Amino acid sequence: MAIKHRATTALALSITTALLVAGCGGGESEAPAESELFKNPVTLTWWHNASQDGPGKTYWEKVAKDFNTLHPTVTIEIEAIETNQLQRTRLPAALLSNDPPDIFQAWGGGEIREQVEADYLKDITDQVQAEVANIGSSAEIWQANGKQYGLPFRMGIEGIWYNKDMFERAGITAPPTTFDELNQAVTKLKAINVVPIAVGAGDKWPAAHWWYNFALRACSVDTLKKASTDLVFDDPCFLKAGEDLKSFIGTEPFQPNFIATPGQNDPTSANGMLANGKAAMELMGDWNKGTLETVAEKPEALSKFLGWFPVPAISGSAGDPKAALGGGDGFACAKNAPAECVEFLKYIVSPEVQKGYAETGTGLPVAKGAEAGVADPALKSILEATTGATYVQLWLDTAFGSTVGNAMNDAIVAIFAGNGTPQQVVDAMKSAARK
Repeated sequence: MAIKHRATTALALSITTALLVAGCGGGESEAPAESELFKNPVTLTWWHNASQDGPGKTYWEKVAKDFNTLHPTVTIEIEAIETNQLQRTRLPAALLSNDPPDIFQAWGGGEIREQVEADYLKDITDQVQAEVANIGSSAEIWQANGKQYGLPFRMGIEGIWYNKDMFERAGITAPPTTFDELNQAVTKLKAINVVPIAVGAGDKWPAAHWWYNFALRACSVDTLKKASTDLVFDDPCFLKAGEDLKSFIGTEPFQPNFIATPGQNDPTSANGMLANGKAAMELMGDWNKGTLETVAEKPEALSKFLGWFPVPAISGSAGDPKAALGGGDGFACAKNAPAECVEFLKYIVSPEVQKGYAETGTGLPVAKGAEAGVADPALKSILEATTGATYVQLWLDTAFGSTVGNAMNDAIVAIFAGNGTPQQVVDAMKSAARK
């Protein structure tokens, strides 16, 4: 889940376009005649990943209902599906079938490139020019071969969510800015019998994100850009990322049995541990605020102790200390979806709907004019850090595409399990790239 030139969005993201222009395939964009839109009854199927009962899921239901009120000929049938299940099983199978959802979650980068090459997506370039202009450069992540195949609705960087009360009890006076300071914080938290960091290695990707961040610190920006476009992983920094991760795991910062812990499912998951005072920290994206509220047994307590800080730098590393890992969520329309699908997509990224999305606290909006909806202090911190980042790298499994991404994640989790090596991660990436 993995970005690029300075964006003029509400997030002012630093975004590189290089990995986004290598796609091919797809049909010509065909804008429907205005007179035909909303003329006949249409049912759109919509798959998204706000699968818990919480503000995100509730808000998307409202958005669908409001769109139906504006356009009574359009009925929207929603299916909310957990991220891992949606991205890794349900959506790939549906796209291979003759009956995919009309509008569905799309993560951009290498994944959207693959979907375009397989001719799964509708070219929406001509219809969304105004929306792309308003969103800015981050919309390029949903392009392939210079054509637009989806739009983002959320964008932000990853960081460490933490319990301010636990930090105070442990004598940690300020959020760590380097990994040396993070290691010191881990030691202090252990001294008061607190689990320092929760990780949901059972879902693979939350654990893999630790390796991604070590790679971001070990590799230069140019190396990461080249790897994203050429899928070449010869630079020794990729091996160093695994070595740094293995050393970090060796300090035992995570909860017992982390290899079987889910990421974001319920109070026993990694984010459930943070939300309910069972762990002090969790590495996660900007959307985490909404998922934490969903699994918190006492949401009012969560709002008082929750804080956020950027992933710390590593002294003397080749990577840019102010670079960040990040990405977003977006939606795309299936190739044969009705024209109304594109209109609904445009509605989702309209400033007013985006402002409402920001007010749910589940993520940061992308449309200019929606910034006022960001009220939560932690989310404001992410907005500031995103704006201040010198470079934002798209989630590596997304940037490298699903074939390399899945192989990479599996090999990283093997390190967490104690039966994998840093070299095996690099070997798995190279082998998958050859496919």
